[in-house]
Amino acid sequence: AERVGFDELNFDYIRFPSDGNMSNIAFPLSGNRPKAEVLEEFFRNLRSDLRDIGIPLSADLFGMTMTNTDDLGIGQVLERTEPYFDYVAPMVYPSHYPSGWNDFKNPAEKPYEVVYFAMSAGVERMRVASTSPLKLRPWIQDFDLGADYDAAKVRAQIQATYDSGLNSWFLWDPKNLYTKEALKAE
Repeated sequence: AERVGFDELNFDYIRFPSDGNMSNIAFPLSGNRPKAEVLEEFFRNLRSDLRDIGIPLSADLFGMTMTNTDDLGIGQVLERTEPYFDYVAPMVYPSHYPSGWNDFKNPAEKPYEVVYFAMSAGVERMRVASTSPLKLRPWIQDFDLGADYDAAKVRAQIQATYDSGLNSWFLWDPKNLYTKEALKAE
């Protein structure tokens, strides 16, 4: 990918599965090791194997990795991921937070608050880990799920990202239909 001109390799949502009937699943290569340990070993090997490519490596994580210190049952832990990537992109889509998270009945209706709280927590955890918080580049929501996402809701997430001390973000709509009005010039 690097040889044909891509300027970054992004690894999208590397994780253990969590949906469906999990009672029949087995991980023979992982043994009984904790999922977070297995993923960290994979990240370490990935970094080692790709150390000479000359372009940044980034990884997408579930948004709740900014506030949860456990592995969420999927093996993702911020502090066990960030040392191996140039950028970490948490998917802090407000619609993906459960009802009651941070006392919000419907987090999708609170785009600024969800993104600001999550990314501020992530910034602090990066500082504690003696790592630049600017390695964080959140994915934010531009699709209707749990609420109608208009320009104001998209802009609220962008502003929350900046207010948490970060300077970049990604915007996602699975249909690739983006709200142009949300992307007004500064």
